[in-house]
Amino acid sequence: MKNISILGSTGSIGTQALAVIADNRDKFSVVALGAGKNVVRLREQIEQFKPRLVAVCDAEHARRLEELLATAGKTDIVYGAAGYKEIASLRETDLVLSAMVGAAGLLPTMAAIEAGKDIALANKETLVMAGEMVMNRAAAKGVKILPVDSEHSAIFQCLQGHRQSEIRKIILTASGGPFRTWSGESLDGVTPAQALRHPNWDMGRKITIDSATMMNKGLEIIEARWLFAVSPAQIEVVVHPQSIVHSLVEYHDGAVMAQLGTPDMRLPIAYAFSWPERLVEKGDGLDLKNMTPLEFYPPDTDKFPCLKLAAAALGEGGTMPAVLNGANEIAVQAFLDGEIRFTDIPRVIARVMKLHLPCRSPGWEEILAADREARDRAVKIVKEKLDW
Repeated sequence: MKNISILGSTGSIGTQALAVIADNRDKFSVVALGAGKNVVRLREQIEQFKPRLVAVCDAEHARRLEELLATAGKTDIVYGAAGYKEIASLRETDLVLSAMVGAAGLLPTMAAIEAGKDIALANKETLVMAGEMVMNRAAAKGVKILPVDSEHSAIFQCLQGHRQSEIRKIILTASGGPFRTWSGESLDGVTPAQALRHPNWDMGRKITIDSATMMNKGLEIIEARWLFAVSPAQIEVVVHPQSIVHSLVEYHDGAVMAQLGTPDMRLPIAYAFSWPERLVEKGDGLDLKNMTPLEFYPPDTDKFPCLKLAAAALGEGGTMPAVLNGANEIAVQAFLDGEIRFTDIPRVIARVMKLHLPCRSPGWEEILAADREARDRAVKIVKEKLDW
């Protein structure tokens, strides 16, 4: 029996992870759940899985949850940053699913690593902001980082039985999002409702917008650089609208291995939970005979400049990836709130990056300071409509 703690249990990844656990009660047990403000959904999860400990964002939501749980059983409630760290480092936990959205997942994930817990990583921002430091610390603590993103899980699966030194190239696939065939000029009028209609995947709001701008793929480039210890030059992105081939690895002898599957996040979640074994899937799986043709295209980085911004941040290194990420989180929320246009998202990010003087060899304080600086500058740019 593997004991699992989930950071981000009420979000898209967290709820799908709990569905995987519900189907495999003989293999997995939930010992702790961390959520934000959705205490109604969290109460339902507590009643179903009966964790020993849960965390919410603040004291007010802890009080509300306690009222909802008046007759629901024995579950301790903690809150805030200290609460998230507590559930991430719980003694009986074997594996922590890091599925909080954005930079908020960094410090709880690090607390889990410091406690020696293996990590199922869905929070890509942890490696975007501090990839080298995180991976070095995980290695020092003997912690396994098991990727949950469908693309990185695909690469991880393709690498099983092979040496990292045999890699020629990693190929990340991207659906292209809902605006793949739109003209660049028409993107000025994109509404949040349109951007939130992803053609293939069911994801949370922030990651769905990132997919629409292709920033999600840019963040995945940075994540892949650290997860798989490859150079930026060894990472390629191709647009694959069908989302059947989840990513590929090309080896030095010219062989290319791909992982295929339906666009269902439960598969990479289940693999991260069960690795090095595989769970028995009760569904029908992929029907190759009735699939539409598989297509692959180069990404249009002029229409989707977030890819270029991410590559530039990775090339600059130091604190610049944290600045990219922080500015992006503010810009995405500003778009969802109707404060800026869809095409203003990369403009805000580019302006914030231009104003930042990166620290080349940052520690934790410098990374967190760069994140705060980027958010403050992005908020000011959005509010004052400064030149970007």
